Amino acid sequence: MSDTDTDSDTEHFRRLERMFHDAPCNQAYEHVDLTVGRGEAELVLRAEESMHHPGGGVHGTYYFKLLDDAAFFAANSLVEDVFVLTTEFNLYLERPVSTGDMVAHGEVVNDNPRQLLAEAVVHDADGNEIARGTGSFSRSSVELDESIGYR
Repeated sequence: MSDTDTDSDTEHFRRLERMFHDAPCNQAYEHVDLTVGRGEAELVLRAEESMHHPGGGVHGTYYFKLLDDAAFFAANSLVEDVFVLTTEFNLYLERPVSTGDMVAHGEVVNDNPRQLLAEAVVHDADGNEIARGTGSFSRSSVELDESIGYR
């Protein structure tokens, strides 16, 4: 992550990370880690058998979750007053994985007043690209405050 982040930026990034971990939808994930920086985010999820579909690979919903969250937090890193919303997301599932860490890196590729565009890529533990996605994000009316875990 960037060496030029201010203390204010760094605090915003840590608050976003705590918001992620406190979200009810993330309570089921025991082995997940998020790191947010200016215009970027990295999410690591350990693939486990409980995530498998009947064919023995990680179900696509986990790929989507990684891609969307990495892109989302990259986008929200640039917005310090309100929660952003995913308004569209396109993804490509490129290869299966069944074990090991799945590492998603998200990055904002276009920041304008009406929407942010972010890309995310997931790699397996061997460094192979296994999924890719692009999303658009817009500002919501939900303030970033303690009521949503932004603390």
